[in-house]
Amino acid sequence: MDENKELNNTFIPNTNEKTYHEQTYIDDTLRLREILKTLPPFAKDYFRAIEPTTSAKTRISYAYDIRVFFHFLMENNPIYRDYTIEQFKTSDLERLEPVDIEEYQEYLKVYKNEDEKQITNTEKGLARKMSALRSFYGYYFRHQVIGKNPTLLVDMPKLHDKAIIRLDTDEVASLLDFVEHGGDELTGQKKVYYEKTKNRDLAIITLLLGTGIRVSECVGLNITDVDFKNNGVKVTRKGGNEMVVYFGEEVENALKMYLYTTRKATAPLPGHENALFLSTQRKRMGVQAVENMVKKYARQVTPNKKITPHKLRSTYGTALYRETGDIYLVADVLGHKDVNTTRKHYAAIDEDRRRKAAAAVKLRED
Repeated sequence: MDENKELNNTFIPNTNEKTYHEQTYIDDTLRLREILKTLPPFAKDYFRAIEPTTSAKTRISYAYDIRVFFHFLMENNPIYRDYTIEQFKTSDLERLEPVDIEEYQEYLKVYKNEDEKQITNTEKGLARKMSALRSFYGYYFRHQVIGKNPTLLVDMPKLHDKAIIRLDTDEVASLLDFVEHGGDELTGQKKVYYEKTKNRDLAIITLLLGTGIRVSECVGLNITDVDFKNNGVKVTRKGGNEMVVYFGEEVENALKMYLYTTRKATAPLPGHENALFLSTQRKRMGVQAVENMVKKYARQVTPNKKITPHKLRSTYGTALYRETGDIYLVADVLGHKDVNTTRKHYAAIDEDRRRKAAAAVKLRED
């Protein structure tokens, strides 16, 4: 029997179940509506306008960031100290001067949120919040709702390049070995839990390392997305495009081991029948659960490197570029829309060459 037919016979798909991405879109849309209730009424026009070109998650992030801006005005600007959020009008946007925007940028470095929790922003966080504000202002300025845009007169935060963290080849092998055998010496309930999750965890980490798919793409996989005839998984990329990503023998073996043992023996809760990766609560695993799982194993193998699922993606991209030298192939497989993003991360001077540089200059003759 064809392996895919066998899979479909073993795991009967629930055709009424919404896909992970459909349900996530619904949840994010409802969440955004709730956040918009905490912004000035005119802000809805902006979010309606950017809907076709942004994801729901991006709009949620922008909504939170722009809300911080209005709270800053109410807390720090004497003109708006007695304002409520509903009182803000578009005319208030053009009343502000560049110095007000600069003060906001300074405020973002360290501030307290509505729950009195101290928030600090790194360069990346600061740049994102300022980008959100500039986009917000830009919409009303372009549509001639306001006559000036002070955000254009303020320099955006400079982003410094950071070292890309990834696993070395021996660390990849050590991580997989640890997932497979790290709990062999455990006893009691810890041993029971390890054995219950081992095949699933090994399948997930092997899949991430062997394909470079995003963690959101991984948790969104259904059983029917796995094609052993062609050794590929159908993933839904950012923006909703579907793409088949192919995998090798190691990924194939890990997926089959999980599917025909742990997954086959697990009865999913209603609404989660199609999910490829299930939690111990028999529900589809979420992004945070996979992130926590990866960190748990990686801490034992590479304690000096902060390894996340995204770092496993970087590890795959680096290995693929080293093996093929084809930056366009790497961009395509990783689902990057702009090859310059890929080039920046994977075509830079690699670590091996840097290590050679360490021994190239002699300080004293032997």
